[in-house]
Amino acid sequence: MAQSILSSLVSSHKASDSGLQIHLHPLVLLTISDLITRHTLRRQEGPIVGALLGQHNGRDITLEHAFECQVLGGEQGAVLLHQTWFQDRLQQYKDVHKDPALELVGWFTTTPPTGPEAQHIPIHQQIIHDYNETAILLAFHPASVLAGADNNGKLPLTVYESLYESQEADGDQSMDLDGQEAPLNLKFRELPCSVETGEAEMISVDSVARGGGNATNVDASTKSKGKGQASQAPVADKASKEASSQQEAKTLNDSSLLSPEDEELITSLTARANAIKMLHTRIQLLRSYLTSLPPSYLTAPSQTNGAPNDDAPSPSGTDINHPILRSIQALVNRLPLLIPSDGTAFEQESLSEKSDVTLVELLGDLTRGTKDIREMGRKFGVVSDAKQRNRRGGLRSIGPVYEDADELGGEQLMGMGQPYE
Repeated sequence: MAQSILSSLVSSHKASDSGLQIHLHPLVLLTISDLITRHTLRRQEGPIVGALLGQHNGRDITLEHAFECQVLGGEQGAVLLHQTWFQDRLQQYKDVHKDPALELVGWFTTTPPTGPEAQHIPIHQQIIHDYNETAILLAFHPASVLAGADNNGKLPLTVYESLYESQEADGDQSMDLDGQEAPLNLKFRELPCSVETGEAEMISVDSVARGGGNATNVDASTKSKGKGQASQAPVADKASKEASSQQEAKTLNDSSLLSPEDEELITSLTARANAIKMLHTRIQLLRSYLTSLPPSYLTAPSQTNGAPNDDAPSPSGTDINHPILRSIQALVNRLPLLIPSDGTAFEQESLSEKSDVTLVELLGDLTRGTKDIREMGRKFGVVSDAKQRNRRGGLRSIGPVYEDADELGGEQLMGMGQPYE
């Protein structure tokens, strides 16, 4: 099926003509996703609009922070920023982020995958006229996420820069009768974007990932049902009360939080599962690309009686890209380096390494056990000495003093007819 028609506001010029490079930080992505999630769950009305803060160094623009903006209805249904509120909030962020100094570099909103629409023009014109002439637009595409579209590992967003172009008609620039050029219209041109992560952001992203592993799926209906049974049970029926209490306690135990060890294990397994899924997706992409090539590129030259025919069209109309084919061939040539030549020797060496690690663990357990036994013997000796001192003190208070009561054997003490034990 053919791709959907691009928006009329998107320029036909290539992104490479501009030379701008956008470096997107994960904190901006977290802010946008949080804003969209809250807006959806609360069923709020109106557009999702926010400001982007970063640095503009030559042809490089960094997007480091983002915050939500308040909007107001303008003339003819246009949506504009709340001027006073936006200026105060922008100044607050500039006061906080002074080293390095951040400035307003653009804004973000949600758009269809085809690009910006007419309702996005007033806000963009307001920003470029009042704050930054080179402001960019970060368009997030929720429809791509909800539809589960396969973007080949790309983020569901697009970064645009604005420019003014003359309206074209019939392939030529339209001219008025008196020789004047047609008026310029605001257009958007797509820019290349890459993700850049700092040390502090890596810690925050890792914390968010660990928090996701700690989430538990609790059945609220079961929990409320247990509480309702406990509240509605008759006072005289003690058996029903006990059953309801046990049911509620069981539900609370099932909804307990995970331990730190479980969180770390879940995070590690989730990261490995995501890596395997991404690897499988990339392999399927390479396989589909190779399958779409002409048969001459999929067989050896000896079987085709000659070199591959570059002019032969592919079954699906895919262009032949020789750099990609060379990269795939280099990847295939590196596969033997990852597979050991002697499998038996590799297994024996792996078993030997595993045995050494297990032996070290057993020695550590033996050392800890010996230390615990010595500690227990020391404590037992202290307790035994204390008992003997207390016993000798009791004998001195009752009768004559004996230097060593053990030397008496089974003789009677103090003529009381009680043998010494």
